[in-house]
Amino acid sequence: MSTARTTAARVRRINPSPSTAAAQRVRELKSQGLTILDLTVGEPDFDTPAHVRAAAVRAIEEGETKYTPVNGTPRLRAAIAHKLRLRHGLEYTDAQLTVGGGAKQVIFLALMATLDEGDEVVVPAPYWVSYPDMVLANDGTPVIVPCSEAEGFKLTPRRLRSALTDRTRWVILNTPGNPTGAAYTTDELRALAEVLLEHPGVRVLTDEIYDEIWYADGENRSLAAVEPRLADRVFLTNGVSKTYAMTGWRIGYGAGPADLVTAVSTLQSQISSCPSSVSQAAAAAALTGPQQFVAETVRVYRSRRDTTVKLVNDIPRLSCPSPAGGFYLLVNCADAIGLRTPDGERIENDEQFARYLLDSQQVAVIHGTAYGAPGYFRISYATSTDVLTEACARVAAACAALTPAVSA
Repeated sequence: MSTARTTAARVRRINPSPSTAAAQRVRELKSQGLTILDLTVGEPDFDTPAHVRAAAVRAIEEGETKYTPVNGTPRLRAAIAHKLRLRHGLEYTDAQLTVGGGAKQVIFLALMATLDEGDEVVVPAPYWVSYPDMVLANDGTPVIVPCSEAEGFKLTPRRLRSALTDRTRWVILNTPGNPTGAAYTTDELRALAEVLLEHPGVRVLTDEIYDEIWYADGENRSLAAVEPRLADRVFLTNGVSKTYAMTGWRIGYGAGPADLVTAVSTLQSQISSCPSSVSQAAAAAALTGPQQFVAETVRVYRSRRDTTVKLVNDIPRLSCPSPAGGFYLLVNCADAIGLRTPDGERIENDEQFARYLLDSQQVAVIHGTAYGAPGYFRISYATSTDVLTEACARVAAACAALTPAVSA
């Protein structure tokens, strides 16, 4: 008699999120009474703005606790359209907008709606940990394109052109990116657009969840705004989680071709019916209400970035560039690979180095291989300057304790 199979192939070919696993490990160590300096969490350490919380309370008190339209309340869709018009000069009709339970769900549903077995998705590396597994879960094939630190961790037209085939269905662009904070300039987006215009069957999924956490001079542009000829092939995704410190509210949105939006909404109707009505009321208030919170938090993040970049670059064997946006640093630790710890263990890779920092100094980071960036590790500076300063001091002590491996 055959044994019942417990999981489908789509589950067996993907991995649990490394960032979720790292956060769980930190929780376990803290439960043992250890004080962990946690630099793994990609989550603002600020409270959701008061006027947004008040809007949620008001929604509850006024009975806005029922099912909503699958693709979001009219009020929230109007707020999203207004935001995209104001920020990027992009015009979307109601039929071109959809709302989901976080940008992560919207991205997953867009891939589910469009991929068949053998379809390819170009994923520039370093990448957000979920992209390749989302593609695999939906029967696609992720085509990983390494983008070096010398290239600013960004996809170049040459690399893009070489990655495209007649099976390519999507190119994913995350800007500013996780884990690097790298962002494409207008000229860089225009150069990529020229390549994409040569391939009319390829869509572009732009993940712009960090678009307002931005430090560089000039505007942070969206591909759809830079090249209007691509507008009917770009699916822009965003949300309120990072900009407005609303990670737990789980509201994201997508804007793009009406046929794709309809397909995404159809899938959502069978998966979750609709996002939380109360969270949608809060998200509408975030998008349309006072924006001082955004400017104030970006100022804090910029200060933390500058402090942490300097501290990291002062540590022998480590280095990192200064990111244009987001709240992450991707730290190069290649010079520490191959050295020995005080316990005599040889550090073979970045995952081992990250474990060494946790075990020896109680500093939690995420190894770069999880992001397609071997030889690096990621720091989140969405935490206090005091924690960042102490963590860097401990990382410096860990690096100073390393010694060359003795040849046999």
